[in-house]
Amino acid sequence: MTVKERFLRYVTIDTGADETSGTHPSSQKQWQLAHLLESELLAMGAQDVRVSPDCYVYASIPANEDGQPVIGLIAHMDTSPSVPTGPVNARAVLYEGGDLPVGNGVVMSEAAFESLARHRGHELIVTDGTTLLGGDDKAGVAEIMTAAEMLLRDPAIRHGKVMIGFTPDEEIGQGADAFDVKGFGADFAYTVDGGAPGEYECENFNACTARVAVKGFNIHPGSAKNKMRNASLMAMAFARMLPESETPATTELREGFYHLCDMQGDESAAALHYIVRDHDRARFEARKARLSAIAAYVNGVYGEGSFTLTLTDSYFNMKEVIDRYPEVTERALAAIRAVGDEPTFVAIRGGTDGARLSFEGLPCPNLPTGAYNMHGVMEYASVPEMERIARMLVELVRAR
Repeated sequence: MTVKERFLRYVTIDTGADETSGTHPSSQKQWQLAHLLESELLAMGAQDVRVSPDCYVYASIPANEDGQPVIGLIAHMDTSPSVPTGPVNARAVLYEGGDLPVGNGVVMSEAAFESLARHRGHELIVTDGTTLLGGDDKAGVAEIMTAAEMLLRDPAIRHGKVMIGFTPDEEIGQGADAFDVKGFGADFAYTVDGGAPGEYECENFNACTARVAVKGFNIHPGSAKNKMRNASLMAMAFARMLPESETPATTELREGFYHLCDMQGDESAAALHYIVRDHDRARFEARKARLSAIAAYVNGVYGEGSFTLTLTDSYFNMKEVIDRYPEVTERALAAIRAVGDEPTFVAIRGGTDGARLSFEGLPCPNLPTGAYNMHGVMEYASVPEMERIARMLVELVRAR
């Protein structure tokens, strides 16, 4: 089965995560893809194939060369709940330049999506304009499965033991929650969850969530003078104390931000939900300290207990770990060059399962997938790039 065939097969399965469910996996529909991958791995001859009670898929490819490290390949099965996740009606188109009509009135242009210019002459997989595609991260899943079949079918490719892992719920920050690092048994691993070929991601944001609960006091507006404390206005006062120049819409590269994701409220109670990001650990800690200082200040203004701030760390910059294992980076760069790409170091403005796994004893940088415009109806994937990345994964594990 080709990487294109696998990808088209996988994206038809709706695996949207659900951050409100309180279960793991967060959506029962992720089981369908997990069991399909289980059956495909068994059919191609992989060993130690299992699906955990928490919907993680594990398998191994036995070594045919001694003295090699055990290398892991990891991708996630779920898709982002930020847009409709299904039913996905994917189709292949030959892109020859200019505007690309996706469907249902949705049109991609090179002016708005600069990556398109690099893909003239490519066969692209697109949506029908009503859902996301699921390239994040079913492109990575398809590439790992294709590489696994290549390794199992061709004994001339010498390699050490290869471990395969597919996770649920990465998109809602829970992909590493129940990952069996010890049972996985890899010396190091790579997530396949990036973008353009050649990109090597060994640096990501430090991340936390910040939730602000605001307690006000309501009374009839006709007799409210010097009595009402409007929680919605109090929440707005908190928000105004953060710099407008440090939001996702005003930052890039290694610049951090405060991102207000959601706000709710009335006169009696209000709530703010932020995510906080920065590549530099010291600046990240300073951002959290700033939020705490604002909370203390507004409590002084409105009365103690009016504002409750809860900070929860999500993940940290994997660079702190990856820099201690230069062989992990050297192997990735060699594999990228082996398929004709020039490596580019990219600092992720986000995070991956690998960010958390790196701090749990499994060094785990990120590799590309050939998918673009993730989490939206204009998402697409390049078939030639997916084919090249599958070959890159073979080179990645090839014996040295």
